[in-house]
Amino acid sequence: MSVPDRSITLVPDRSNFCRMSLLPDRHPNLDFFVLDIADAVPKDDMASMEHPLFSLATKPDMRHLEYRNGDNILKIRPSGLGLPTIFDKDILIFAISQLMARKNRGEPIGDTVRFSARELSVATNRPIGGNHYKRLEDAFARLQGAQFVTNIKSGGKVETRIFSLIDEGGFVRTDDERFRLDYCEVKLSRWLMRAIETDQVVTISHDYFRLRRPLERRLYEIARKHCGSSPKWQIRLANLQNKTGSNAAIKRFRHNLREIIRADVTPFYRFEIDDGDIITVRPRSGSITLTPTITIPEWAEEQARAHARTLGRDYYALRANWLTFAQEETVKNNPPKNPGAAFVAYCKKQGNLRS
Repeated sequence: MSVPDRSITLVPDRSNFCRMSLLPDRHPNLDFFVLDIADAVPKDDMASMEHPLFSLATKPDMRHLEYRNGDNILKIRPSGLGLPTIFDKDILIFAISQLMARKNRGEPIGDTVRFSARELSVATNRPIGGNHYKRLEDAFARLQGAQFVTNIKSGGKVETRIFSLIDEGGFVRTDDERFRLDYCEVKLSRWLMRAIETDQVVTISHDYFRLRRPLERRLYEIARKHCGSSPKWQIRLANLQNKTGSNAAIKRFRHNLREIIRADVTPFYRFEIDDGDIITVRPRSGSITLTPTITIPEWAEEQARAHARTLGRDYYALRANWLTFAQEETVKNNPPKNPGAAFVAYCKKQGNLRS
């Protein structure tokens, strides 16, 4: 996208700081008995970072959603309690982080993660105590009950898949007035397990869990996904709103975004907006080591997308993984001679997840 260079960085407004600042770090000293669980590096799956799968609403969201990307269609049908929320997603990030930590240690992994409510609270910076079981029950119901329908065209055929984010979720608690939880358990869907098995995940900041508003969290995800360690990433306001999944009027969305820009607490990234509604995202100085920029030509992007569809792969995960590799090689004075051809060849070599 060719856009005029007229970005204006809004000055952080400290009069707004108390209302928009990060939540306190509720558990700065991790409990020794939950260290193995809560100290795992948070991981997010690339596919759900790309698409607005989680509602930003704080009340039950009963909308039926549909997203199109070329010939591919994603439909989301709410559960009886509504669409899964971005705060429900904490459970998935927590579970993915545990499985990735085990995988990175060379331990076998399965699709089920068992944990206590305290472990979840410490890892995701939630208050300890309160009505855990009811909140978890509702979150599990939304994560399991919402249905995702994909229609992907490839080779003259249309493949339809219907799935949920988790196959099961539940907990065991004491049978008395205390309702103390013994443990919780979540069984991830095959879709999420495939992301873990093929390393289609990315590390996120612990401060993600300190962001107060749903839109703040979603904006961080988008910045982490699309900007990464690049010097900058730009997008038009309307397109950014589509990526967030916000159903607010564009005027209200612009106002909310400006509030977030003034507060300036997004981990690792800064957002800017100019008078033409162009949004620029940049890594904060010193927070991310910038690597050489490698440009993938448009023809290579198109071919790589076609290969990704045929193989049942997440194109954006392939792109991010290859760029990371290519940038590391460039730092070693071994840059790709033909980035486009090298990227397409990398995509073609990936295993077929449809077979």
